[in-house]
Amino acid sequence: MIWGAILLAFGCWAVTFGWAGGNFWVKIGLSVLAVFSYSLFWQKPRINPWGSSFLLGIISAGVLYFVFFLGHHLAPYIVPAAKTQVGGIYFLGEGTSKVLIFLLLFFITGPGEEIFWRGFLQDHLMKKWGDFQGFVVGTLIYAGVHIFSFNLMLILAALVAGAFWGLLYLWKRDLWVQITSHSFWSAVIFAVAPIQG
Repeated sequence: MIWGAILLAFGCWAVTFGWAGGNFWVKIGLSVLAVFSYSLFWQKPRINPWGSSFLLGIISAGVLYFVFFLGHHLAPYIVPAAKTQVGGIYFLGEGTSKVLIFLLLFFITGPGEEIFWRGFLQDHLMKKWGDFQGFVVGTLIYAGVHIFSFNLMLILAALVAGAFWGLLYLWKRDLWVQITSHSFWSAVIFAVAPIQG
């Protein structure tokens, strides 16, 4: 079950980044729907839409956005080609309506990724190997599937975001927090207030 999930995720992300055809945001949305469906086959997600969870999700999305804002300004001192690579990330959505990107990220990618990556995969890894080791392995796999982008900044961004959401799940075990955080953060950083330039 776990190995099937990992192999499916690597396969989907390989196609998303490796296949030049099609719209990138639609491809990533379909990839997320595939892994999300796989997780639903094995486990029904436990989601409790409490107001306090929603608020924490909003706050955590803001904190992560600030982390990326700082990282954007510090990255060129660490990775000389950082700005070019960040530009390459945003170029993936070139020519796509910002409204479509927002809707896909907010309603499909954000919720689907958290239900699969944290609510399913990390949860099972923590039960199998213990909380901390499960968190670490889950985070590394999440960053690892982005290797097919061949973009160091995107892989590092996935590592940072994956570690952030992984720790959040380790702390709260609340998918509504996760979904709110991921959905708002990704929709804002890619469609509303991009961090680039």
